[in-house]
Amino acid sequence: MNDALLGSIISAMSTGLGAVPILFMRKISHRLRDILLAYAAGIMTSASVYNLIPEALGQSNLFVLAFGIMLGSLVLLVLEMRIPHVDLENPEKMPFKIEGKAFMIIAAITMHNLPEGLSVGVSYASTDENLGNLIAFSIGLQNAPEGFLVALFLVNQNIGRFKALGIATLTGAVEIITAMIGYTLSSLVAGLVPYGLAFAAGAMMFIVYKELIPESHGDGNARAATISFLFGLITMIGLTELF
Repeated sequence: MNDALLGSIISAMSTGLGAVPILFMRKISHRLRDILLAYAAGIMTSASVYNLIPEALGQSNLFVLAFGIMLGSLVLLVLEMRIPHVDLENPEKMPFKIEGKAFMIIAAITMHNLPEGLSVGVSYASTDENLGNLIAFSIGLQNAPEGFLVALFLVNQNIGRFKALGIATLTGAVEIITAMIGYTLSSLVAGLVPYGLAFAAGAMMFIVYKELIPESHGDGNARAATISFLFGLITMIGLTELF
């Protein structure tokens, strides 16, 4: 429990850590943003394919794996349909006016963070002692650029820098709660861990394919983003081999 709590805190607070540069700058180039997103995508792909999926399959069977992956993807799909996509780089493309509705942006980002917290909690409930740390690390890397973009958007809406930093941090803090829920349920309910691991893999791959890859390849930086994705993939594989 203590390891799960600590891992979820570190992973969630990466959102706030990623937002710290907003105290010193107001802009970030499309190229750097795309490289960071693609690197996070590589990390999460490797975590899903080489860690979560093999562990889930080793503890169950193909049916459980397929069910969990599709359920994780379905949950994210429903969230995507219910919550409008937030283009933080291009506010004019949003499906609603910004004035008076900044809380909708915060709510959307917060809701998208919930399954990530579950992924961390379930991973710590696995029999693999290193899996929880690896997944927490991968989610944390994905949270960092997200936190910066959220804070950047809020500052551009004339919200104070420190207040923007605090709000961005809170959007990630919800992961601590869902991580504890995932850990507790997986620990108490026999046989739930492989379902949870597969669910986490499906949710993470949905985020990678639906959000991170398209966003990192949409501004003319596809080559740099692709190389960054591969570096992220190799980084996570290397960490798996080391630990």
